[in-house]
Amino acid sequence: MNNFKKIGLTALAASLVSVSAHAGEMSVAGSASVGIDSHTGNDGGKNISMGNQLTFTGGGELDNGLNVALSFVLDQGDGITADTAPFDNHSITISSDAMGSIVIAGEGAGNAQSDLDTTAAGDIWNNTFKAGASDTAYIKMNGSDATSNKSINYTLPTLMDGVSVSASYNASGTTSKSTTAFGVTYTGVEGLSVSYGVGENGSTTANESGDLTTMKASYAIGSFTGAYSNTESDLDSTGIDEEMSSFKLSYTVSDNLSISYGEETHETQAEPVDEEFSAISVSYTTGGMTLSAVQMEAEGLANTAGVTGETERWKLGASFAF
Repeated sequence: MNNFKKIGLTALAASLVSVSAHAGEMSVAGSASVGIDSHTGNDGGKNISMGNQLTFTGGGELDNGLNVALSFVLDQGDGITADTAPFDNHSITISSDAMGSIVIAGEGAGNAQSDLDTTAAGDIWNNTFKAGASDTAYIKMNGSDATSNKSINYTLPTLMDGVSVSASYNASGTTSKSTTAFGVTYTGVEGLSVSYGVGENGSTTANESGDLTTMKASYAIGSFTGAYSNTESDLDSTGIDEEMSSFKLSYTVSDNLSISYGEETHETQAEPVDEEFSAISVSYTTGGMTLSAVQMEAEGLANTAGVTGETERWKLGASFAF
C-alpha cells in the first residue's frame, strides 16, 4: 500500500511540474454619457439616461503566431437570463494574417448579414416609438439574429485590396434552428463603401422562418456623405414579407460640427399604410466632449394612417471620452 502511495504521489508531483500557468492581463474601457429625451402624443413623457457599460478586454500572441483575445461587457440590467445578468456581449477572437479572424460568441456577435443591416439612417425606428390610444409599441421587422446567442463568425484573410468577406454560423436554440449567413464589403474606391449580405431566420414558429438580404452603399465626397440601404425579409410558406429601405445625407460643417438628415420606410406585405421614420441631428465635438441633438418623427405606426399613427421624439445627449 505504501508503495502504491509513493507511486501516486510521484506521478502527481510530476504532473504538477509539467503544467505551466500563463497569467494574462485585462484592460477596462468605459465612457461617460448622459441624455434626456421626450416624446409627444399618446407616447408622451420624458426620460433621463446615463451610460453604464464597462468593456473588459485582454489577449496576446501565442508561440505559434496566433492572436487570442477575450472580451466581455458589464451592462446594468442586461443579460440573456437572470443567471447571466449583468453580462452583455462576450466573445473570444482567434486571428492571424494567414487564417483571418474567428469570433466565438456567447452573445452580441450577430452574424455576417446582421452586421450589415443597420439602416443607412442609423435605425431611427429603434427609439421606442408607440402609437394609438393603447400605446402600441412599434414592432421591428423580422431579423436573422439567432435567439440562441451562440455563434461563430469568420472573416476571411485579405483576398484582394478593398474586399472583406465574412461567414457565420448560429447554433440552434429552443425557439430557433441553426442558421448560416455571409457578407461581403468593397471599399476599393476612395470614399465608397458597398456591402451585400444574406442570412436566415431559423425560427421554429410556423411562418416566421425565411431568408434576409441586405444591400447598402455610401459615398463621401468633400464635406458631403450620402448613404442608402435596403433589407428584405422573405418568409417561408404564408409568412408576411417585409422590407426596410433607408437613406441619409450628412454634411460636415467643420472638424467639430456635423449635421445629418435620414429617413426609413418599413413596408409590410398586404398593409396599405407604410411605417415611416425621419430624423435630423446635429453633433458638436470639443476637447473630448460630444454634444448631440436629434429630432425624430414617425408616421403610420402600427400601419395606421392619420394622427393616430403619428408621434415625435427629441433627444439631447452629452458623451465624454477620457
